[in-house]
This record gives sequence, structure tokens and C-alpha cells, in this order.
Amino acid sequence: LYFALCEALTNAVKHAAAGSIELSVRPAAGEVVAEVRDDGVGGAAPAPRGGLAGLTDRVRALRGHVTVDSPPGEGTTLKITVPVPDPW
Repeated sequence: LYFALCEALTNAVKHAAAGSIELSVRPAAGEVVAEVRDDGVGGAAPAPRGGLAGLTDRVRALRGHVTVDSPPGEGTTLKITVPVPDPW
């Protein structure tokens, strides 16, 4: 999870032209949910062999999933959800 979050933050710094970037990590029922949000240019899309593709592969290896919401001109929210054994 650490490396996936590092990649998400690196992508935001390199590509978003953002004024701010927020990171949140919280426990949920049987999982950890992490979000990286920026107020940048948006329009992020996974490309083969790109940073988002590598990030998604890392998260899938943990049996998790990634969602990206990135409307052009409205910033990007990347959400990573990874299962964790109980009790947290």
C-alpha cells in the first residue's frame, strides 16, 4: 500500500499542475481506504505501462482495487481499497 500511495502522490506532483494535494487513509469494515485528491487539471487516464497501470497492478497484488475520478479541468481523486484481516 505504501508504494501505491507513493506512486499516486508522485503522479499528482508530476502531472496534475495542482495547487494542493490531499491524502487520507482510513479503516473501513475489513479494509483500508486511501484517497489522493488534487485540484489540478484532471483528465488522468491509465495508459499501458504508465504510472497508474503500475499502481493498479500493485494494489491488485494485495487483492484490492483502484478507482480514478478525473474529469478534465476538475482535478483527480484516486481511491485505493485494500482488504485487511480482522481485527484491524
